Amino acid sequence: MQGHWMSIDEYARLAQMDRSEVETLIVRGKLTTFVEDGKVLIDATQGMAGIVPSTLHELSASEADVTMGANFVEKTIGTIINLHEKVLVAKEETIESIKNENEFLKEALASLQELYEEDRKTIETLTEQLRLSQQEVEFMRRKYKLMWGKVIDEYGTEKA
Repeated sequence: MQGHWMSIDEYARLAQMDRSEVETLIVRGKLTTFVEDGKVLIDATQGMAGIVPSTLHELSASEADVTMGANFVEKTIGTIINLHEKVLVAKEETIESIKNENEFLKEALASLQELYEEDRKTIETLTEQLRLSQQEVEFMRRKYKLMWGKVIDEYGTEKA
C-alpha cells in the first residue's frame, strides 16, 4: 500500500476536527479510505482536499456560510505541518530499516562466501584423496594380478 494510512480518530486528532466531521468528509468522498480488518483507514497524504476546500463557494456550502477565518487557516496550516512531520518520520524510519536490512544482507553474503570457499577447499582435498586412493587401488590390483598370476601359472604347470 502506498501512502500513510491512519485511523479515523488519529486523522481527526491531527486535523483538529471532530470524528463526525471526518466521517462527513469520508461520506462526501473528500478523503481516500481503505477498510482493513473492519477498521476504516484514511490516506493522510491524499486527504488535504477534504480539509481545505478549493473554493470559497464550497467552503460556505460545507460550513453553513461561515467565512474563512484566521482560526480555520491556523488549523489547516497546523494540520499540514503535522501530516508533513508524520511523513518525514515515516520516511526516516523506512530509510533506517532499509539500511539495517542492507547491512544484514551484506553480512549474510560475506558469510556465504566464506562457506563457499571452505566447501571449495574441502572438495579439492577430497578430490585429491580420491585420486590418490584410485592410484593405490590400481597399484594393488596390478601387484596382486602379478603375484596371483605367477601362482596360477605355477599351479597349472604342477598339475600337468
